[in-house]
Amino acid sequence: MNDVKPRVKVPKSAAVGEVVTLKTLISHPMESGQRKDGEGKLIPREIINRFTCDFNGANVIDIAIDPAVSTNPYFEFDVKVDAAGEFVFTWYDDDGSVYEDKKSIEVA
Repeated sequence: MNDVKPRVKVPKSAAVGEVVTLKTLISHPMESGQRKDGEGKLIPREIINRFTCDFNGANVIDIAIDPAVSTNPYFEFDVKVDAAGEFVFTWYDDDGSVYEDKKSIEVA
């Protein structure tokens, strides 16, 4: 799929031990495989089936996604930051594609 675009929002900096809010969205049709096109044929299933976020190599969140999730899935979650580092956001597609974005955060 060509138009899949992940977007993430991470604060540029935080204090040691601060809880920060991370926001993620991926542009994806999330087709359930249950709808029909104009000719009455089933539209093949095509969903992001898993989303993960790691911070400095440690898993922060791991979400299994089912076909009931709407187009362009959005996730917002809080993470306690004890050190500077890098968040790695990964989305897994039914077709085997993997989409990734990385964002760094500084600790003041």
